[in-house]
Amino acid sequence: MISPRQLCRCFLLLLIFAVAPRTSDSKLVTSLPGFHGRLPFNLHTGYVEVNEGTELFYYFVESDTRAEEAPFLLWLTGGDRCSVFSGLANEIGPVRFVEEPYNGSLPRLQINPSSWTQVAHILFVDSPVGAGFSFSTKPEGYQVGDVSSSLQIHDFLIKWFSDHPKYHQNSFYIGGDSYAGKLIPFIAHIISQALLELYTFMSDSSSSGIQAGNTPTLNLKGYLVGNPSTGEIIDTSSRVPYAHGVGIISDQLYETILEHCKGLDYMLPSNAPCAQALDTFNHLMSQVQGAHILLDTCVYASAPTGPAADTKAEYSSDSGRRILVGNPPARPPFGCITYKNYLSYFWANAEVTRDALGIKEGSVEEWVRCHNGDLPYSIDLRSSIEYHRNLTANGGYRALVYSGDHDSLVPHLGTQAWIRSLGFPVVRDWRAWHLNGQSAGFTLTYSNNMTFATIKGGGHTAPEYEPERCFAMFSRWILEEPL
Repeated sequence: MISPRQLCRCFLLLLIFAVAPRTSDSKLVTSLPGFHGRLPFNLHTGYVEVNEGTELFYYFVESDTRAEEAPFLLWLTGGDRCSVFSGLANEIGPVRFVEEPYNGSLPRLQINPSSWTQVAHILFVDSPVGAGFSFSTKPEGYQVGDVSSSLQIHDFLIKWFSDHPKYHQNSFYIGGDSYAGKLIPFIAHIISQALLELYTFMSDSSSSGIQAGNTPTLNLKGYLVGNPSTGEIIDTSSRVPYAHGVGIISDQLYETILEHCKGLDYMLPSNAPCAQALDTFNHLMSQVQGAHILLDTCVYASAPTGPAADTKAEYSSDSGRRILVGNPPARPPFGCITYKNYLSYFWANAEVTRDALGIKEGSVEEWVRCHNGDLPYSIDLRSSIEYHRNLTANGGYRALVYSGDHDSLVPHLGTQAWIRSLGFPVVRDWRAWHLNGQSAGFTLTYSNNMTFATIKGGGHTAPEYEPERCFAMFSRWILEEPL
């Protein structure tokens, strides 16, 4: 848990920001390299300085419809400092890559017909610093962790909304997937506590004639997390019963693990028979794609992998300008789900792309989709479960938790287990939810206004594999309609 002293610091920062100078840059982007014609949606990019020398990069996409009253969503991506561009172009944003073999030309983009921006404004943020195009001019600026990066997001929001007052009254939600799912309820907690402190301060100051300034108040209504981590052992230990249930491991191996690997933490061997059983378990799991057990195993296609056969690829843009990309990720076989991650490396590192997005020169030498432990990061938030309980029970905030049912990295069994551990009664029992006359997954609702849903055919993360079903789920929930 964050200490009371840290929360007090957060509250003081909130009030300081009311009179602090604006520290954000913004650019209207009307066209994107690789996309034919003018963008049919409003895209703004820019930076917000959250500490001296530390700037977080963002993409803001205005909603296609009901612009004035549309809900507002902050979106963060999980992984090891993965760029939020993955969320924008591979999951819930308005564009996606045309999947075709890379031949040295600029990868092409097309419209995503299942973009969540059809019903909500979405602010995508590269966080923590070092992810995507976010950067620091000081080496120590990259020394962040769960708590500090969450406080930076709160700082970011106060400053961004100070510069965009037209959205102050919009219903505000925060969302994210995978590891970001662990931070989302914590960030929501910071916001809710800061709002409570601000309202108390304003109430006290009104009677004494003190003015609180023009601090923007976020109209927080709730949050959503997909395939979420919690920091608890249930996230990984549930892989054992999940693998048994879908036929990856045998009855005999499952029973051996239950017998010799005592307790809930099946992933840490406590004796020789347990260690041997888990070795067999891990070997069998390596035979399937962890993010989606029905798909072929593929190269991850994320951070640079070191010298390879195609590491000196020149890219020529339509304008004749060229850049040298000296260390691209491993190239997956065409047709792998990760191939679009490979394309994103060449698109994001193109000079014309950086010009179009307004990337500051010299800020990020080489864009990578995810870092693999090459930058310091402190895992100092042990668990997010208590924040889920407090936000929904005491704060009254709405919550949506969803899981792709073919994800073996954070299986839905573990997610259902920690939701049940919150102790709230079910108010709408387990049932199918539908799209186009067919079941799209299963769902139930709890008395604390938390909805859990599975996405049929979804992996890790669900919108990447089942965009149409995920859009249907999100649009119904965010508009407060039944799934």
